Order: sequence, then structure tokens, then C-alpha cells
Amino acid sequence: MPTDLRSPAKPASRRGLTIAGAAAACVAVVVVVSGIAGRMHQSSEVRSATSTQSIPTVSVVSPTAGAGARKLVLPGTLQAFFNAPIYSRVPGYVHGWYVDIGARVKSGQVLATIDTPELDQQIAQAKADYFSTQANMKLAATTAARWTRLLTQDAVSKQETDEKAGDLAAKTAQVAAAKANLERLLTLKDFARIVAPFDGVVTARKTDIGALVNAGAGASPNSELFDVAKTDRLRLYVRVPQVNSADIRRDVRVSLTVPELPGRTFPAVLDTTAGAISDGSGTLLTELMVANSGDTLKPGSYAQVSFDIPSVAGAAGGGVQALQLPSSALLFRGQGMEAAVVDASDHVRLKHVGTGRNLGQTMEITSGLEPGDRVIDNPPDSIAEGQLVRVVAPAAGSGREGR
Repeated sequence: MPTDLRSPAKPASRRGLTIAGAAAACVAVVVVVSGIAGRMHQSSEVRSATSTQSIPTVSVVSPTAGAGARKLVLPGTLQAFFNAPIYSRVPGYVHGWYVDIGARVKSGQVLATIDTPELDQQIAQAKADYFSTQANMKLAATTAARWTRLLTQDAVSKQETDEKAGDLAAKTAQVAAAKANLERLLTLKDFARIVAPFDGVVTARKTDIGALVNAGAGASPNSELFDVAKTDRLRLYVRVPQVNSADIRRDVRVSLTVPELPGRTFPAVLDTTAGAISDGSGTLLTELMVANSGDTLKPGSYAQVSFDIPSVAGAAGGGVQALQLPSSALLFRGQGMEAAVVDASDHVRLKHVGTGRNLGQTMEITSGLEPGDRVIDNPPDSIAEGQLVRVVAPAAGSGREGR
């Protein structure tokens, strides 16, 4: 009886096992499918990330308008417009000096007088010689006239008459020589008065009363008596390095400062240049003129000279200022200087550029770029025309431009 009661339940158990197996198979299929889908998604992400990372990222800068002028600051030396060391032209002793250092003098004003005892004796002798030759000439003239009259009477020979005439000519020449010697000595005597050669200021007095002086500049190491300088205008000498020599033109504005007058500037005007680069220093000697009517500036002073150099494009392009670009943004290649510009589609365009002055961290650009161009900063050497790049925004405060 029990056996007959359990036998109808077997078919239901088989159906349950079938359903359970089917459910397990479905779960397995779902697991497999989801795993494959996950791997495909990860592979797609890896491919996308790899493709993105293969595009180089760059930062860009834009050319900026350069300043209308830049300053070139160099040391200079102020010198008097005229500066004359005064020496004695005659030997003797200083009788007296009448001006001291700092005195303003006029042209021809007496600075000192010299006692010249030896020269005075030479003048006295020259006068005596002159009078003696005059007396001899007068006697020769009388004799020649007398013999000429006697010749007309055939009282003397023609030879003797010619000799008397020749003697008169010789005596006349001796008078001329004696007179010239006397005038020379009298002219030297005038140099016993030491006078100022021009209007100026006495910058040095190197003698005193009773001092022995010799004639000429090279007579002795201490033969100089005075220094006189013309200071209403000063000459300013500046040595300009060769690299900047082409910038020195007459239209350049120049000003100077001196240490003893802080905060004050004085204008200067370019007068001339040496026209050649010095072999020793590699510089161009430049002479400028400085007005100094109030004697504010002193000859011999050190000065700091500032040249306002106009931009290259402004000098030659009708007032258009040159652009400036960081030196790090330029490519130095065999075909010349280039800049890598990013176009609107983020592709690289290599442009040839003309350069002006090297300003250190920046370079003047005279052609090839526009102010709105996006130029790659620090471009790699491998960058090529048409290459796709990704522009990144600059860091805060970096001054770089991005988008």
C-alpha cells in the first residue's frame, strides 16, 4: 500500500530538476555575456585613451606689441668742450699769478707773468745788432751813391761801382735779418704774460711765485702752470658695444644722470662717432654734446647714459611697432627661424619669421606673425607641419595664452 501511494510524485521531481538546470544555464549565459561585454567596453576605453594620449599637448603664447623704444644704458665720461693745459713759452721765474682754481676768465685775460732776465738781455743785444746793421747800411748806401756819380765822370771803374752796390744790398739784407730776430724776441717777450686762450674756468693752478719755469710742454714734468676749461658745453664720450652700434643714430633720444645729482636727468645730443669699432675693446666711440650753462655738471664726471632705441619695425615701417615673442617659442632650423602656430582646427602650421634685436628672454619679430597668432611655447624639435595638437590652458599667473 505505501508503494502505490509514492509513485505518482516522480514525474514532478524530474520537471523541477529540468527547470533548475535551465535556470542555471541561463545564469551561466548571462555571466558569460556580461563578461564579454565588460571586456569589450574596457578595450574600447583603452583604445580611446591611447588615441587621446597620442595627441601631444602644448601651451601657446601670442606675440605682443613691443614697446615703442627700449633703453640702452651705458657708462660715459663728461669732458670739457675745450680743455687747455697752459705752459710757459719762455723760460724764467713766475713774477705773479692773478687767478686761482674756480675763477672764471675771459679770452686774453692775464693769468700770470714771468720774469725773463735772459730773454731781456737777448732783446737788448738784438736791438744793438739792429742799430749796427742800420748804420752799416746807411754808410753802404752813401758810398754806393757816391761811386755811381763818379762812374758817370769815368773817375772809377764799373767793377768797383758794382762792388759798392753789392755791398749795399748785403747790408740791407743784414738789416732785415736783424729786424726779424728782434721782432722774434719781442714776440717771445709777449709770452711772458700768460693769458687765457678762451672764455672758461680755471680748473688747476700748478705754480707759485718765484717758481722756475722752462719753455714748452716737455721741458719738465712740473712745467704746466694752469688748466683752463670751457664748461658751458660738455662733451660726453660713450663706448657702445658693437652689437648695439647700428642703433646709434641722430634721431635717438639720449639722457644722462650723475651720481651726485640723484633724480635729475640731463638731455644730450649725438654729435659724431668714431666711425670704426675699436680693435681693443670691440666698441664704437660715440661723442655727444650736453648743454651746461649753469655749470651744474662737472668735467671729468662719470655719467650713466640712457639711449631710447626705437623698435626695428618702428624705425623702418612707418611707426608700426615690432612684435615680441619669447625666445623659447622659436625653432632654429636649417631653412631659417620658424614658429609653430596652431590654427583654428588645432593643427600645426610652421611659419618662417623675421627677427630683430635679441632682448634676452624675448626676441623682436619683424615679419611672419600676427598679434592674434597662437604660437607653441617650447615646441619639440620633432613637431611637423599639419600635426594635430591639444592646447592646454596656462597655469594661473603664467602669462601664457590657451583656449
